[in-house]
Amino acid sequence: MGSRHAASQAGPAELREPERGRRRAGGRAGGGKQLRAGLTFPERPAAAAHVPPRGPAAGLGPVAGPPPGALSTLGASRSAGGRAARAPWAREAVRPGNPAPRDARAGMAMHALTGFSLVSLLSFGYLSWDWAKPSLVADGPGEAGEQPSAAPPQPPHIIFILTDDQGYHDVGYHGSDIETPTLDRLAAEGVKLENYYIQPICTPSRSQLLTGRYQIHTGLQHSIIRPRQPNCLPLDQVTLPQKLQEAGYSTHMVGKWHLGFYRKECLPTRRGFDTFLGSLTGNVDYYTYDNCDGPGVCGFDLHEGESVAWGLSGQYSTMLYAQRVSHILASHSPRRPLFLYVAFQAVHTPLQSPRQYLYRYRAMGNVARRKYAAMVTCMDEAVRNITWALKRYGFYNNSVIIFSSDNGGQTFSGGSNWPLRGRKGTYWEGGVRGLGFVHSPLLKRKRRTSRALVHITDWYPTLVGLAGGSASVADGLDGYDVWPAISEGRASPRTEILHNIDPLYNHARHGSLEGGFGIWNTAVQAAIRVGEWKLLTGDPGYGDWIPPQTLAAFPGSWWNLERMANTRQAVWLFNISADPYEREDLADQRPDVVRALLARLVDYNRTAIPVRYPAENPRAHPDFNGGAWGPWASDEEEEEEEEEGRARSFSRGRRKKKCKICKLRSFFRKLNTRLMSHRI
Repeated sequence: MGSRHAASQAGPAELREPERGRRRAGGRAGGGKQLRAGLTFPERPAAAAHVPPRGPAAGLGPVAGPPPGALSTLGASRSAGGRAARAPWAREAVRPGNPAPRDARAGMAMHALTGFSLVSLLSFGYLSWDWAKPSLVADGPGEAGEQPSAAPPQPPHIIFILTDDQGYHDVGYHGSDIETPTLDRLAAEGVKLENYYIQPICTPSRSQLLTGRYQIHTGLQHSIIRPRQPNCLPLDQVTLPQKLQEAGYSTHMVGKWHLGFYRKECLPTRRGFDTFLGSLTGNVDYYTYDNCDGPGVCGFDLHEGESVAWGLSGQYSTMLYAQRVSHILASHSPRRPLFLYVAFQAVHTPLQSPRQYLYRYRAMGNVARRKYAAMVTCMDEAVRNITWALKRYGFYNNSVIIFSSDNGGQTFSGGSNWPLRGRKGTYWEGGVRGLGFVHSPLLKRKRRTSRALVHITDWYPTLVGLAGGSASVADGLDGYDVWPAISEGRASPRTEILHNIDPLYNHARHGSLEGGFGIWNTAVQAAIRVGEWKLLTGDPGYGDWIPPQTLAAFPGSWWNLERMANTRQAVWLFNISADPYEREDLADQRPDVVRALLARLVDYNRTAIPVRYPAENPRAHPDFNGGAWGPWASDEEEEEEEEEGRARSFSRGRRKKKCKICKLRSFFRKLNTRLMSHRI
């Protein structure tokens, strides 16, 4: 009692993680719990402790009978409406030496009276039974008296964790020098996806996740959505959280949006999320949340709902986001299905990490790799805290946790995709092969590695199916329901992936229509996989094999050892199953396969919608929005801009003279397109 009283007086002090033995022994009283990475979990009100009813222990001896008149008194007290207290006679045990009841005949008379009353009640019930009514103990299904059928299983809670720029080699179970114990354990206990594909840059991966459609079907084929572009995820397409809301889910997003925000209708809270905390642009400072889209074009970018969250500045984003997830779980009932989309900013540049994580990697000579490794480990502990919160608040046993990267690692900023070829922004395997696994108590076959072909568009129909909804090709989706392949080990319904067709990207100098058998211009950047074969055309990006950057600097001779030697080429063909590192080009040996895959590109291109990549609008400058990035256009303004654009197109043939501002705008648009294409 003393320890319990002391615990109740302790108040909501921040406690370190309890030892497993102490937690099993009886839990902990008091306030919040602080885990690693400096996160504090709010404490739910403790339920009243269950106290078993006190009474005579079985086997302690016979119980003394009631005195005369006790039965009538007890019955009267019950009929009065209250719960009768246990009579003193019911608690007294006959001790050795106690005298027996004095009047044995009175006891026999009482037993006889009780037996007669019981027989009378049975006779009355038999005579008054209505035999025309169905039996209360029914034999057939659906009849009265049948045990109620079990309630349908509740849809699972879905937690989708997306990391930013994490390389294929940057996780412990891929042999990395970076410590990721949480990800390693979750993947080992679940299903590792080792034939899983994403997109090479941020916006395309996120758009395909939330729409289930390829880039050619959203108009986002080219590059990313810049902060000053009047562009966003198409408003006429139903998003994944909107579908889950229709299925009764509560939907929450924490982290990086990067799908456009020039209008309020583009914001996460207007696209299916009940709540949102995070950034709208592509990359911000991890502490100050400032983002610059060019010299002098800087603004604050941390939003809660549709408001600017000025007061949360100063907290490291990875910790802030994980803490927000724990608060959502603490305030939500496990009885209502939940969708949590956690899009960490980590490990995108700028390379910033709390000091305690840097100390672990002080022996790393490469500074960028050291900072990058610290950021990955901090993110790993944030995932650990999220998993702990799921268990603490009763969500875990009916949850599905999906972990995914959004694109390949940026090797110039500490990332590594070794031994795959290429990096972020390229269509080589290092740019599009993703980290991914599923962890869930609901998996039928756990602790295994899946080689089933899975693409990021597949999560849309898969998660809608888990939620009890319906999504199919009839809805215009490019994804497939791959849950049977993941959970049961069945064959994947997917047999091919269109990585992309980007007609605006710089055309390859040595590509031509003749080189594409007259059916496809090989100067156009495109990539497709069909079965075991992968075809690339145009300029797929820098095709280097870059080993982990463990040294402070790379000598030029080492760097050039794995550089792509032949640049006079516009078509590549690889057997990815036999050659996942893309070292043996088979385009010249298998022209039949090249022609077949080019024909598939032609088929896909017939369904493509026009690319939407508008010029930047100067009204998006944060100075016009109180110093923060946010929506700047209204419906009327957008219509006026479209009318002006049509008018300019109509008069372009007659009017040759252009104003200076138009020339400058056109020049910077072209310059920005080229710079960003190379930069990404």
